[in-house]
Amino acid sequence: MIDEKIQRYAEQFTTPESGILTELLEKTYSERVDKSMLSGFYQGRLLAMFSKMLEPRRILEIGTYMGYSALCLAEGLADDGKLITLDIQPETNAVAKEFWARTPDYSRIESYLGEATQIIPTLNETFDLVFIDADKPNYANYFDLVFPKLRVGGIILADNVLWSGAVLEVESGATDDENTIALHEFNKKIQADERVSNILFAVRDGLMVIRKEKD
Repeated sequence: MIDEKIQRYAEQFTTPESGILTELLEKTYSERVDKSMLSGFYQGRLLAMFSKMLEPRRILEIGTYMGYSALCLAEGLADDGKLITLDIQPETNAVAKEFWARTPDYSRIESYLGEATQIIPTLNETFDLVFIDADKPNYANYFDLVFPKLRVGGIILADNVLWSGAVLEVESGATDDENTIALHEFNKKIQADERVSNILFAVRDGLMVIRKEKD
């Protein structure tokens, strides 16, 4: 959605990622047909920057995939911090753990396999930062489940909220795609929620940044 030359220029003037992240990125791009699910370099650096600014003690990630975004988010963890990440795919989860094991953050990442809607209610934590990047029809459900567990001043990041621009087609009735409609409804839900402030970043495929202002 961004001019390719401008994107390359922006990346040129962005702090490089670690070698382990580059290796994981290259592995994903060369081996996975679903490689578009990876956050990628530019968004990965944005996730790391958010985390470093917040210095969170507790991060929740919904949607682990190859473990790339978890490593980016872990860069900003407080000294006593922990990142909990949820997914349903054993194959990609195994790859993620292999790469995490090669980093100093391995002991601070907890991974759970299963339905996030069932796992989130069991988590007895107060989160500073939440990253939602999983099945789109459940975005609104994930938000509702994590909001009571997010501290006031905490941040929720929701990925893919522009859906390659397809969200523009919903109100005109030009699409009946379930994912597109779910994301548009999620964006409307956040915009109408008086407990939060929010900004939709037109970065990569759209990143909704939500700050909890009150319970």
